[in-house]
Amino acid sequence: MLKNRQRWLLLIVCTLVVAIGGCGDGTPAVDDAGAATSVGAVGRDSGGSVASPLPKRRRGPVQLSGSGLGAGGTSGSATAVELGLDAVMERMQPLQILLGEWRGITRKEQSLVPMGFVWDLTTDPTRPALVMASGESPYFRDGRLTWLAREQVFEFRGTNSEGQQRVMRGTFSQVPRQVAGDADDNPQMTFKLSLVETPADGASGGWKLVFNQQENNRMLVELSRRRGTGAFRLQDTIGCQRKGTSFALSDSDYGEKTCVISQGLGTTAVSFQGKTYWVCCSGCKAAFEEEPAKWIARFEAIQAKKAIR
Repeated sequence: MLKNRQRWLLLIVCTLVVAIGGCGDGTPAVDDAGAATSVGAVGRDSGGSVASPLPKRRRGPVQLSGSGLGAGGTSGSATAVELGLDAVMERMQPLQILLGEWRGITRKEQSLVPMGFVWDLTTDPTRPALVMASGESPYFRDGRLTWLAREQVFEFRGTNSEGQQRVMRGTFSQVPRQVAGDADDNPQMTFKLSLVETPADGASGGWKLVFNQQENNRMLVELSRRRGTGAFRLQDTIGCQRKGTSFALSDSDYGEKTCVISQGLGTTAVSFQGKTYWVCCSGCKAAFEEEPAKWIARFEAIQAKKAIR
C-alpha cells in the first residue's frame, strides 16, 4: 500500500513538472526585442483555463512625456518655435525694407530695371516669402526670398531671362542695423544679404547675389560669378532708388497704420466687421481678405505682447 502511494505521488510530481516546465530542453526563448521568455508562457491561469500568450515587446523610439517628434525628426516644440509663421516672419522682418517698387539702372549697360517686392503669404502659409518681379531685368525676371528654418539660411529662387531657375542660399554678411540719415535723423536700415548658388550634382562655378541695402530708399543689387573653383568676380551692379516716397521706413511702431500682417507701415486700408485695419502691400491685402479673422487675432496677440513689455 505504501509503495503504491509513493508511486502515485511520484507520478503526480512528474505531471506537474511537465505541465509547468514544458517539453523543451530548458533553454529560454528570446523574442525579437531581445527579452527572454519562457516556452511555457502558454499555461493555465488560476481557474484552470488556458491563458493567452504574453504579447511580444517591439522595438520602437522612446517617447518622453510632452516631447514627441514632429516631421523630419524635429521635436514638436522645436517645430512650433522654429518653423512657425511668426518665427519666419521675425527672421524676415529686416527685409521688410525691400517692400515696394524700385527703379534700377544697371551699371554695365545703363539699362532700366524696374523692380517690385510684395509679401506672399498664401502659396505656402507656413513659409511667407517676399516675391520679386522685374519683367525687364537682364538677370532675374522674378524670384522668391524666404527663410529656411531647418537649414538656418535665407533662400532666393529666381528665374533668369532665359527661363532657367537658380537657387541661392546664404545669410547676412553685414548684419541689419539702423543708422542716422545724412539729411535728417530718421533711422535708415542697412545690411548686406549674401546669397550663393550651389550648382546641382556638385558642379563648380555659379552665381552670387547680394542685396546691399544702403538706406531706406537706396539699394544696390550686386551680381557676381565664378568659373570653376575660382573667386567670385563682379559682373554687374543694379543701382536702385525707391519709386516715389518711402513707405517702408525702418521704425518699430507705426501706430494705427501698422500692417496687420507684416508689422510694417500700412499703406492700404482694409475693413472687417465694420473696423478698419491697414496692410502694406497687395500680397498682405490678398492674405487678409482670404482669412481676416486669423490675421486680426494674430495682430492683436502681437500688440498685447508689446504692451506687456
